[in-house]
Amino acid sequence: MAVNTSPETPLPVGEVSRLIGGWIDRLGAVWVEGQITQLSRRPGAGVVFLTLRDPSYDISVSVTCYRQVFDAVADVVSEGARVVVLAKPEWYAPRGQLSLRAAEIRPVGVGELLARLEQLKKTLAAEGLFAAERKRPLPFLPQLVGLVCGRASAAERDVLENARHRWPAVRFEVRNVAVQGVHAVPQVVQAVKELDELDDVDVIIVARGGGSVEDLLPFSDEQLIRSVSACRTPVVSAIGHEPDTPLLDYVADLRASTPTDAAKKVVPDVGEEFERVRLLRDRARRCVEAFVEREERGLAHALARPAIEDPHRMIDERADQVTSLVDRGRRCLGHHLDRAESELTHTHARVVALSPAATLKRGYAVLQKADGHAVRTPDDVTAEERLRARVAEGEFAVRVDVESGPRVGG
Repeated sequence: MAVNTSPETPLPVGEVSRLIGGWIDRLGAVWVEGQITQLSRRPGAGVVFLTLRDPSYDISVSVTCYRQVFDAVADVVSEGARVVVLAKPEWYAPRGQLSLRAAEIRPVGVGELLARLEQLKKTLAAEGLFAAERKRPLPFLPQLVGLVCGRASAAERDVLENARHRWPAVRFEVRNVAVQGVHAVPQVVQAVKELDELDDVDVIIVARGGGSVEDLLPFSDEQLIRSVSACRTPVVSAIGHEPDTPLLDYVADLRASTPTDAAKKVVPDVGEEFERVRLLRDRARRCVEAFVEREERGLAHALARPAIEDPHRMIDERADQVTSLVDRGRRCLGHHLDRAESELTHTHARVVALSPAATLKRGYAVLQKADGHAVRTPDDVTAEERLRARVAEGEFAVRVDVESGPRVGG
């Protein structure tokens, strides 16, 4: 609505700002295209600040959005990128400043293409197709190398010439295919499958020279990525130059920065291998020589010992010790026997002196009853009892006579 004003009845600045804000609030959301010239993402902040510029008119406008809105395209959008923004105009009355509150951001042109590729990359990575544990090691010396490349291309020439220069005996199974355009994906997929089915192929190289993002799109195709992931033969990706990273680089078992680099990584250099073998041979010879010299010194040191130089010397010394010990043992045993004999003689003499037989030899006799007990007193016997009398030279029987005393009986 128009506002009636005059020099006598002007509107205050605050009122004008408020009215402008009211008019802007009635505007709906609009799609705005521009180039990001400033980008502020503060750590922990929930709002991202952008400056959107129109290069044709050199006009800029501030844009704010929630962090989750910007994070959806953060991987492919940066300062200098062209974007399309769905935003609602907002008026900040205290400063009289116009800004846009973005609800959606979309990259334009290549940015949109990169956004789709980034989304596909996240999907395939979540499935585990890019996992490091799925990578297979390349053979040390491949006998047959499969090569997928464009017909008569620089990539084919670089791979073949560099590989044969490094190892002349290497053989190639080449599949020429379209490397860009609508026929590129099916032809590359078919060539990879054919090479993978050949038992003689040890490794497969997919090579292409550099190009624009659109030219390299076939090597980020989902069908090709899944076909390479299913291969049982190791696959090397050699697409473009160092900055180019199609999705094939992530699923391949090895990424080469260029086709020439792929030839160097797949085929060993015969000169380098000969030099490595020579160095290893020299190292082995030095190790063996050092081992033999060390063992010779040890053997010479062992032979210089007295026990090895004159082995009978120890035996002679031990023989003298054994003889001395034997003589000492004989002497000790003789002394023990002599002393034992002397003690036995003295003991025998004492036993003989104290023996009842010695007493009998002096004329005495021992009377024993029938049960063997010795007669000690007259009361121990009865009349007519038969006794046995033992004397020094034997024994004889006697009969007791109480009146006249014992007498000899038959």
